[in-house]
Amino acid sequence: MSADATTTAPALITPRHSAAATSPETEIAAESPVFALHRGGKMEIAATVPLRDRADLSLAYTPGVAEVCTAIAERPELARDYTWKSHTVAVVTDGTAVLGLGDIGPLAALPVMEGKAVLFKQFGGVDAVPICLDCTDTDELVETIVRLAPAFGGINLEDISAPRCFEIERRLRERLDIPVFHDDQHGTAIVLLAALRNAAKVTGRGLGELRAVISGAGAAGVAIAKILVEAGIGDVAVADSRGIVHAGRTDLTEVKRELASYTNKAGLSGSLEDALAGADVFVGVSAGTVPESAVATMAPDCIIAAMANPNPEIHPDVARKYAAVVATGRSDFPNQVNNVLAFPGVFAGALAAGARQITEEMKLAAADALAEVVADELSPECVIPSPFDPRVAPAVAAAVAAAAKEQAA
Repeated sequence: MSADATTTAPALITPRHSAAATSPETEIAAESPVFALHRGGKMEIAATVPLRDRADLSLAYTPGVAEVCTAIAERPELARDYTWKSHTVAVVTDGTAVLGLGDIGPLAALPVMEGKAVLFKQFGGVDAVPICLDCTDTDELVETIVRLAPAFGGINLEDISAPRCFEIERRLRERLDIPVFHDDQHGTAIVLLAALRNAAKVTGRGLGELRAVISGAGAAGVAIAKILVEAGIGDVAVADSRGIVHAGRTDLTEVKRELASYTNKAGLSGSLEDALAGADVFVGVSAGTVPESAVATMAPDCIIAAMANPNPEIHPDVARKYAAVVATGRSDFPNQVNNVLAFPGVFAGALAAGARQITEEMKLAAADALAEVVADELSPECVIPSPFDPRVAPAVAAAVAAAAKEQAA
């Protein structure tokens, strides 16, 4: 997670990936490359200072460390300078909405949280610690995270089921003075907005000329709708499993009632298929499928971002028959809408600026910067950068930090 230590681990410690570290119960897993890669976990803690002798020890630990502790007790803001707080986030889950696997619990979620922490370091230079909490009660989760927060510079909420995730994030943002970011919501929304901005350019239009339809009113769908409205989309309608979300429905949750208040200016009702007729954009963040007959009713030069994984709501082969630009959540098709394009740079920028929150302005700045990375390379197959494009995280981080400083001024 951090710079290599300058000392070697004592020989009595068994290497994490050695055969000695295995057990008979897990030997069968070694036959799979996936299990082999995961054996012993995907990350470790490494020292950034030398521990060669007594002098080093007296500086890194007692008695020297007491001076730093005393200074921080008197001036808490010094923790950013003299601990890892300024560059470290907690990746927190309760395991209730893990990838496409659903509610598999905190222990089974740990490999995903480890992976997220590795992505933070690899793509954003941000250290991250996976924390899987064995509770699902909203009050308990909020209180636990608040009590963990002093050790971190930011909180990345991950794989927490809707609608609980909305309240958990809101309450944490109210109580903490460090950035709180639910990546399933905002990371997806930032990347999708960047892709849509560029897709609109490819088709000779602006966001304000587009009418979008979102399939899915969960964490990602709600966040995407909100950021599209803030970015100036012409109109956007959201459909859940019961149809289009509109103010006349009596079965809406509080979150969906709020959603209905700022979306669907056209006053559409009925099914997702009804909304698609004449639509310029389809955004899929659901587990459903869309019949080709409905896709065929979309407007000419439409844009399709079917992001369900591994099975998109509209298969790219079908989407290409009707759409000018096609995006998915998969890595084996062009234009992958991947959250790793957003969250490492967003946190890197927020931490660098000492931001207390990640605001809507910072998210919009991140989307604009991400879109601009490939502004000179636009084509129907390139409206969003590759996750491995080295320009991505620095561009996003710089834009987020600038937006944070502008707001603080």
